[in-house]
Amino acid sequence: MITFEALIDKKDKIAVVGLGYVGLPLAVHLAKHFDVVGFDLKADRINELKSGHDRTLEVSKEALERANILYTDKPESLSLCGLILVAVPTPIDEHRIPDLRPLRDASMTVGKYMNQGSCVVYESTVYPGVTEDICVPILEEASGLKFKTDFSVGYSPERINPGDKVHTVDKIVKVVSGSDEDTAQLLCSVYGKVVTAGIHKAASIKVAEAAKVIENTQRDLNIALMNELALIFDKIGIDTTEVLEAAGTKWNFLPFRPGLVGGHCIGVDPYYLTFKAESLGYHPEIILAGRRINDNMGKYVAERLVKMLIKGKKRVHGAKVGVLGITFKEDVPDLRNTKVVDIIDELKDYGVKVLVHDAMADAKEAQKYYGLELTAIDKLENIDAVIVAVAHKTYRELGLTKISELCSNNHPIVIDVKGVFDPKEAENKKIAYWRL
Repeated sequence: MITFEALIDKKDKIAVVGLGYVGLPLAVHLAKHFDVVGFDLKADRINELKSGHDRTLEVSKEALERANILYTDKPESLSLCGLILVAVPTPIDEHRIPDLRPLRDASMTVGKYMNQGSCVVYESTVYPGVTEDICVPILEEASGLKFKTDFSVGYSPERINPGDKVHTVDKIVKVVSGSDEDTAQLLCSVYGKVVTAGIHKAASIKVAEAAKVIENTQRDLNIALMNELALIFDKIGIDTTEVLEAAGTKWNFLPFRPGLVGGHCIGVDPYYLTFKAESLGYHPEIILAGRRINDNMGKYVAERLVKMLIKGKKRVHGAKVGVLGITFKEDVPDLRNTKVVDIIDELKDYGVKVLVHDAMADAKEAQKYYGLELTAIDKLENIDAVIVAVAHKTYRELGLTKISELCSNNHPIVIDVKGVFDPKEAENKKIAYWRL
């Protein structure tokens, strides 16, 4: 079996399969100590990385240039590697059922080119049992090798927070697990060279899988509580942020805030856990309740704007509304599973014309994934209201007053989804303002 000594002495290589938000930072950090092969199916992604550009903005041009990585879209290059780390997406489909096709396809590709003695490690978020019950049989079938005799597997869940330059891969405790003790120790050693925050060796692969999937489920439920409180306080007529600031003066009050819950983690991972639970005959109540609340927040924001248009004696059907921000969170270009589209779709159902600007998003991706054409901010003309959906730095620096001036009349309407602006400024400037 592959050994740490062979890797650290660069007699063997490490492959990272999938060079997105998770795989690329991991590959760059590993390359400081090991020979690394970076594999991705997308030739354009490989070409841009070779040129020193990362469209995800997770790795700087300087860091890419320093990293000695063999970037390739040729799967046969995996045969050069004894340790293969799989970091491909695990989305959900339109029915909110786990879509394991990327993971299955990656396992099939790895299996075709892996060698006897290899170790395959999965970093993708899954429900407990996927690594051993789904991935391992595919590896065996594709390779002709026997699990635990000819190869081993491990699971070490990613904990990347896109756009976060503080909690980077090397500064987050790494959970590792292996199909046997030797594999677990190997992964402790390999990841230990990269992660300065420490290593936690889980009792089993299923325990590590479960630990990952509940991390974001817990966060999802906390945000759902804040969203439900925001709905209640809105009916009462008090400001949610002011309530949370007051409550936050107690030492053990958790600082969660309401908002849209999208992206490839928090809005997706709970469905992996609930899918597994229901397959075992248990219907999760609390987790799915939280999901229902969070999935409906886009609709609520759109309806709130419609009421504000009516109150301001403005037309609804035919109104022009500017939406600032389409990515799933601030200061990242990632469009995956963004809930801003829920606001847009709901407004369109009311006959509202929506103009979308985003300071970070790729226009081609917005068109490809959502059929949305991005508008330059200086083309946001003659609009009736503005929704600041994502708190990009560009919009924070622009400020509430400048944003309100995008409206075409003396009665501007601004909805501040993330609550980054001051209601008192809105009141002084006679801006019809609402924040979640």
